[in-house]
This record gives sequence, structure tokens and C-alpha cells, in this order.
Amino acid sequence: MTPSRIAGIASVLATVALAALSTARPAAAQTTAIPSADMPGEAAARAKARTDSARYPYTKADIDFMTGMIGHHSQAIVMADMAPTHGASPSVLTLAERIKNAQQAEIRTMQQWLVDRNQPAPDGHSPMKMDMAGADMNMDMSDTSHAGLMPGMLTSAQLKQLDAARGPDFDRLFLTFMIQHHTGALTMVRTLFDSYGAAQDQYMFKYASDVNVDQITEIARMKRMLVAMLFTNGSQ
Repeated sequence: MTPSRIAGIASVLATVALAALSTARPAAAQTTAIPSADMPGEAAARAKARTDSARYPYTKADIDFMTGMIGHHSQAIVMADMAPTHGASPSVLTLAERIKNAQQAEIRTMQQWLVDRNQPAPDGHSPMKMDMAGADMNMDMSDTSHAGLMPGMLTSAQLKQLDAARGPDFDRLFLTFMIQHHTGALTMVRTLFDSYGAAQDQYMFKYASDVNVDQITEIARMKRMLVAMLFTNGSQ
């Protein structure tokens, strides 16, 4: 083999090696954010959240929605918990139990969504420190008619009014206030969808859409119950 031929082969091999090196570098860079078994748990969680957020971007509006909806759901659970001890009718008891079970499950899912993105998640047991003293959460979504309250949330006076009611009066107030509460949730969904760049995360979009449909359906059911109740009481 002639020296010139050997030099030519060497040149080709060098070119191939450089090409392989240049194509390998981006792949190596892309894998740095992927968590591995050797990484500490907390670091692995952060890396996973960064990877997920790159695929499913989220915004402050998404975080505010999830955080606020946990508090919103928590107040609905406080209201539902009154039904068994306040002389609620069987139909209202069934409705209250359904609301409680559904919203407890949703709270757990929303908490996990926040944790997966390294965001603080409310505990969901106390409705944003509302108890019977009312809400104390200042958000961009706050209801302008009641400073500090998210849309539809009951004021301290309304919660006390509901807590003081018994029997048919409790049923009427529970339905009236829960319709108000659910309507506020619809406002929160609209605020989310109206926010630039929000609800791009696949789960976020599906969850907010489901909330919208579920609340509309339940509002219609409660309105029918309220009308039937008022008609029955009026005919007696």
C-alpha cells in the first residue's frame, strides 16, 4: 500500500471520528437532566420535574389555579361535613357525601401535581385557614366583592349562617350556597383559560375542563333540587 493511499485512509477515518464525536455530544447533553438511580431522592425529583415541565410547560396561573382550587375544594368539604349533624334531608345528605368524596380525591391529585413541580402544596385539611373565621388567601383570582376570598367562596357570615341552620332551612341554604360556590369555581376555570400560556400542561387542561363540566352539571342538579324543595314547602 502506497504512502499516499495510507494517508488518504487516515484522513477518512479522522473525518468519520470527528463526525461521530460531534453527533454524540448533543445526546450526552440531553441526558444530563434525566434523573438516575444514583442521584439523591430530592435531586432526582427536581430533575424529573424539570424534564416534565420542559415537555408540559406550566405558568404561574396554573400554579395559582391548583393552589387556589385546593382551598376552594376544602371549603366545600367543610360545608358538606355539616350535613349529617344539621338535619339534612336524605337527598342533600347524598349530594353532600358525593361532593366530599369527589373533592377529597381531587385535592390529593392537585397536591401531587404541585409536589411533582416542586411547588408548595396546601394540606387540604384546613380551607386556607378559613375555618369559621372566613378565608385568608390573597390571589390574583380573588373575588372583588369580598376582598381576600376566591370566587364563590362563602364569607364568614355565610358560613355561620349555614352552621346555625337546621333541617329544611339547612337544605335550602346548603343548596343556595353550594351553587354560589360551584359558580365561583367556573369563574376560576375561565380565569385560567384566559391567562396567556396557561393550561398547556395536558393534565392541567383536562382537569380544568372536567371541573368546568362537572360544576355545570352539579349546579343544574342543585337548582332542580332547590326548585322542588321550594315548590314542596310552598304547597304545604
